[in-house]
Amino acid sequence: MSIEIKVPPVGESITEVVLSRWVKNDGDVVEMDEVIAELESDKATFELTAEQAGTLKTVAAEGDTLAIGAVVCKIEDGGAAPKAKEEPAKEEKPAAAADKAAAPVAEKGGENYATGTPSPAAGKILAEKGVDPASVKGTGVDGRITKEDAVAAEKSQPKAAAPAAKAPVAVTAVAGSRNERREKMSPLRKTVAKRLVTVKNETAMLTTFNEVNMKPIMDLRGKYKDQFKEKFGVGLGFMSFFTKAVCEALKDFPAVNAKIDGEEIVYNDFADISIAVSAPKGLVVPIIRNAESMSLAQIEKTVIELATKARDSKLTIEEMTGGTFTITNGGVFGSMMSTPIINAPQSAILGMHNIIERPIAEKGEVVIRPMMYVALSYDHRIIDGRESVGFLVRVKQLLEDPARLLLGV
Repeated sequence: MSIEIKVPPVGESITEVVLSRWVKNDGDVVEMDEVIAELESDKATFELTAEQAGTLKTVAAEGDTLAIGAVVCKIEDGGAAPKAKEEPAKEEKPAAAADKAAAPVAEKGGENYATGTPSPAAGKILAEKGVDPASVKGTGVDGRITKEDAVAAEKSQPKAAAPAAKAPVAVTAVAGSRNERREKMSPLRKTVAKRLVTVKNETAMLTTFNEVNMKPIMDLRGKYKDQFKEKFGVGLGFMSFFTKAVCEALKDFPAVNAKIDGEEIVYNDFADISIAVSAPKGLVVPIIRNAESMSLAQIEKTVIELATKARDSKLTIEEMTGGTFTITNGGVFGSMMSTPIINAPQSAILGMHNIIERPIAEKGEVVIRPMMYVALSYDHRIIDGRESVGFLVRVKQLLEDPARLLLGV
């Protein structure tokens, strides 16, 4: 008996997913609850597990867009594929004495239904490159063409064609390659693109800038980082200071922590801080819930946990849903100045940048200090200039006087 494995419901607003990767191959024996594939929606990546033990028979190929409830694969009872491979080998020994007895074995090996048949993933690759499956030797079970065989065949194609056009191609090759390639946009990338354009078109977005002298925080980190790491088991980074400073400033300027809902303004008495993280498949924004009630150590631990999940594509929809204010750190990539785009339906976002030693005036003297530019993009429909500038100045004051930040004054 075989069962069909279908795309499970993964969220209220999600109607389709992309089969991003097969963890197990067609014909593999799988165990109950073993991960067999990864599905990618416009918000997160999900694992698809086997609902019974048996042999995997793939239906969809990597890269296919599947509706919720669509069949992804089938699982047949038992480990049929490995057993079928062993049987011809056992028959070969007694049949070796006579040609007549050997013929059926050769016929079975040469004309098996799987011989020369590509797996779904392999078939897609061969079709895209115009490679005839008959010209590819399969190394899979019973001679089936695997994804690896298809990739190898794809790579060998240009080399085979080169000798036929040596002289004409040599002239154009000197000018350099002018190849181009096309890739289908992932659901996550499509959603990010759509949301960014929507924000630019539907909000009155402005950006205000300031600069922060990071020396007080750097001195504090240098003095206590070893004790902090020893006591809490986590490093003391800049993100926890910025998160605490933002939470304190939001208390003084609640409009920055609010959002527009129809004809109403929704104010929040809590701070769910979204942290922009660059993941392999695009930008994701996990959330630190109730950050206003957390200590620096708790914030650092949460940031590390969320960032690790993001890079491993393990974030859940719940961990990315909501948020009242966003912090993004372009400084880790070397950005000196930027105008971050609001993370709708929020009304503001704070951009951090890289720290550069620059000469500044201090008490009538020119001194060298580690300075960082900060940017606040905000929706002018709900946040006035006084509030946006006041908020950013408050963040600057708290960061330049960390004792004030820790005491909450």
